[in-house]
Amino acid sequence: MNLNKVLYPFKSNFLDINKLKMHYIDEGAGEVVLMLHGNPTWSFFYRDLIKLLSHKYRCVAPDHIGSGLSDKPSKERYSYALSDRAENIYALVKSLNINDLTLVMHDWGALVGMTYAARHPETVKRIVVLNSAAFGLPDGRPFPWMIALCKNNLLGPLLVQGMNLFSKGANIFCVKKKMSEDVKNMYLYPYDSWKNRYGVLAFILDVPLSPGHVSWNVLKETEKKLSDFNSLPVLICWAGQDFVFDKHFFERWEKDFPNAEIKIFPYSGHYILEDAGEEAGGDILSFLERHPLKH
Repeated sequence: MNLNKVLYPFKSNFLDINKLKMHYIDEGAGEVVLMLHGNPTWSFFYRDLIKLLSHKYRCVAPDHIGSGLSDKPSKERYSYALSDRAENIYALVKSLNINDLTLVMHDWGALVGMTYAARHPETVKRIVVLNSAAFGLPDGRPFPWMIALCKNNLLGPLLVQGMNLFSKGANIFCVKKKMSEDVKNMYLYPYDSWKNRYGVLAFILDVPLSPGHVSWNVLKETEKKLSDFNSLPVLICWAGQDFVFDKHFFERWEKDFPNAEIKIFPYSGHYILEDAGEEAGGDILSFLERHPLKH
């Protein structure tokens, strides 16, 4: 399978982080919009938003280490822990000499992004939240059983690395509109072997559910600081048919960001930019234009 340059027509850039290459897209000029993907997606998730916004904004979309076109090291070579992922974002922002940015975050991208933001709040000027979390499991929301299976030490490697069920399943269950085969293939493109799928498993293993987990304290620190960003312009674009990030997560974001602008897409699944990309993209563009950065 080859990289589809029609769907993903961007120049690839790489940042060396501790001898690991982090891939990122850097398109357009102007105010910076930093787009952080989740699991098992990669910067491909933002392709249409980049095409839309890059006419007026500078769009930076990295692939987390272990994801997309970035290096995919073993667990002995890289921690795959939340704290290091946030530091990688800081390294990228610093290397590009970015001082002010807008965060666009989906899925795991929100926890990584808000952990980065909590540590470097002076750089974050606007926030766009897509279906995601940057806090612990909300009250009344059990941990999804399908993800719990993949978190199992015995079943996880078999299901995620061996059978590639997490990525293949996401292509089906995370959308309400059927994706084309070309789009499905691009989501699977980086994860073509047992080795190259470890990063997908690592994200699942790093979900901090209880004290003692390596990322628990980082999660709690980030969670405590969410309200510090209440004074910023915030847009929440939310898919109503997300089987993981459901109303419990949405209500928690509302609580943390009570002044946020809210756009609900009642018939969209978790991959909101696949199901409602044109409308959500227009809302994001309008939000950015209505809240220009002060220089």
